[in-house]
Amino acid sequence: MICRMSSADSDPALSSSLGLTARELAADVRAGRRTPRQLVEAVLGRIDAVDGDLAAFQVVRREAALAEADAVAARPDLAMLPLAGVPLAIKDNVPVAGEPMRDGSAGTDQSPQVRDHEVVRRLRAAGAVVVGLTTVPELCVFGATDSVFGVTRNPWSLARTPGGSSGGSAAAVASAMVPVAQGNDGMGSIRIPAACTGLVGIKPGLGTVPAQLGNGSWFDMAENGPLATTVADCALVLSVLADRPELAIVASAPKRLRVAVSVKSPVPGSIVDREWAAAATQAGELLASQGYTVSYVDPPAPTAVALAVLARWFAGTELDARTLADRQLLEPRVARHAALGRLALRLGLVKPKARDAWRVVASAFFADFDVLVTPTLAQPPLEAIRWGTRSWLANMRANTRYAPFAAPWNIAGWPAMAVPAGVHSTGTPLSVQLVAPLGGESLLLSVAGLLETLRPWQRFAPGYVPPASSALG
Repeated sequence: MICRMSSADSDPALSSSLGLTARELAADVRAGRRTPRQLVEAVLGRIDAVDGDLAAFQVVRREAALAEADAVAARPDLAMLPLAGVPLAIKDNVPVAGEPMRDGSAGTDQSPQVRDHEVVRRLRAAGAVVVGLTTVPELCVFGATDSVFGVTRNPWSLARTPGGSSGGSAAAVASAMVPVAQGNDGMGSIRIPAACTGLVGIKPGLGTVPAQLGNGSWFDMAENGPLATTVADCALVLSVLADRPELAIVASAPKRLRVAVSVKSPVPGSIVDREWAAAATQAGELLASQGYTVSYVDPPAPTAVALAVLARWFAGTELDARTLADRQLLEPRVARHAALGRLALRLGLVKPKARDAWRVVASAFFADFDVLVTPTLAQPPLEAIRWGTRSWLANMRANTRYAPFAAPWNIAGWPAMAVPAGVHSTGTPLSVQLVAPLGGESLLLSVAGLLETLRPWQRFAPGYVPPASSALG
């Protein structure tokens, strides 16, 4: 693949910031070595150069971002800001004041949003600069990012999707357009794109970060979280989103750790690719090499959990569709999904006790383990095509077969994260999922940090490594 170059790449004053981590950029700004405007100018040049191939951005806030950068530079507390001047992207299902929120749909209101979502407010308060809004599939329902606005492509392979629904955010980070991005995850929508594009992404546990997504956050299955190229950056952004500074510290992994490794799909009929299964097994071997107790055992996968997930997925889509300016413009696959949601709501299939029942079962399994390791995906990323023109059934088959591992932990409300784990023979990344019970974000970050040390990964997609950057973490 040909290396993509931008005007920022050829200007040493600007290109030297591309590819640096968010931590490094913020430290430079706090120390006066760089200015927020320089960082934003570099990012805007990079977006101009590479987003034509990828279509990761729904909106690029050129003048607004530069003005925002200057405002950050003038803040009296600049030297104290954890994200001082760091350019980042926001997923286009989260309100950003002054910008429309299209949520991947022709049926949304095109009017600018009146106020920032709380997570956007927290990021800006921490010194971050919002350079743009990233693409999503319609209403963020499916796991490939395409909509009436176009098809978003994976920088590791333009023929494949960067996943969904936070696919635009993932493509932007994996191609070094921005150092970090915000995403959200209702059934894997941070972890799936992270796995598709070789990134670190965490879905925090219920209540850790304000959700307030759509019309009910898919019955509290959906959470906001970060996408990054390093565990340290992931932790830093999570700490800001959660307003918990202690989460920014990636502690050493515990001296004692009980690890379960499972490569069995929780969805019957979903076949796990050998290389994806091997990635999880090898992660277990790495942890065993550090003296940890590693057992190869499958967690329970009750049918009732799968049915509860489906009911919430369908019904959450229907509730979100009710907020549209014109729901008649929904894609047929999403309209079908919402129709099933109306049925689920009418029949009372969204039962509040389902989460508690699953937590009891999962807690019994975790009584013997601290962390669960699985493949993040069962198969390589889907094709980058206009999935919105395919039937609902074709979309359901494709999504459940390639990404079955994430959803159980959304209904549990437990934290889970994706960590890079090598490269598949297709040339796309491999990834493992780490899961812990509620409150386990710091533990997951520490285990991910250990894996990063033991097996460093390529931070950017081949062909998208900035000239002044190192590809490896």
